[in-house]
Amino acid sequence: MVTGTRRQHGLIIVFTGNGKGKTTTALGMALRAAGHEMRVLILQFMKKQRGIGEIKALEKTDLPITIKQFGRRVFFKTRTCEPMDMHMAHQGLEAFRQAMARKAYDLIILDEINIAIYFGLIEMSELMEVVQNKPPELHLVLTGRNARKEVIEIADLVTEMTEIKHHFNQGINAQKGIEF
Repeated sequence: MVTGTRRQHGLIIVFTGNGKGKTTTALGMALRAAGHEMRVLILQFMKKQRGIGEIKALEKTDLPITIKQFGRRVFFKTRTCEPMDMHMAHQGLEAFRQAMARKAYDLIILDEINIAIYFGLIEMSELMEVVQNKPPELHLVLTGRNARKEVIEIADLVTEMTEIKHHFNQGINAQKGIEF
């Protein structure tokens, strides 16, 4: 993307940590980018939830934001790697590869990619190989807890969300419009 006479410098941004807000922060960034007429692709790994607020909101707009999910309708914090999960994660990685090759987007968000690597759905080397081919003007956001050292090293910006207090620990369930 060219802004005025200056060429866009694509950043690699990481949102990680055990606190809430990684995906929400990335979605806020997507909204900001769309406000500047940037084309945004959000690839969500390990997710397949159609009734969540962000997807419902995006379906009601004509913003240049595309969201695709690569996962099952099961939320999990730990689970043994299953072939189906690995297959879907690799489909997401391939969608990322193809989107970069087409140069159809100004910002690509790989939501929960860090945790997909942590669970072994994708090898770190596979992600690094694809990221090395990132067009210089493309902004890339990687979210998810347990970001590996290699991801942090290639990033231009890393923010770690730290949980100080969480309502789940007080027996309060996930709230509509807040967690989903």
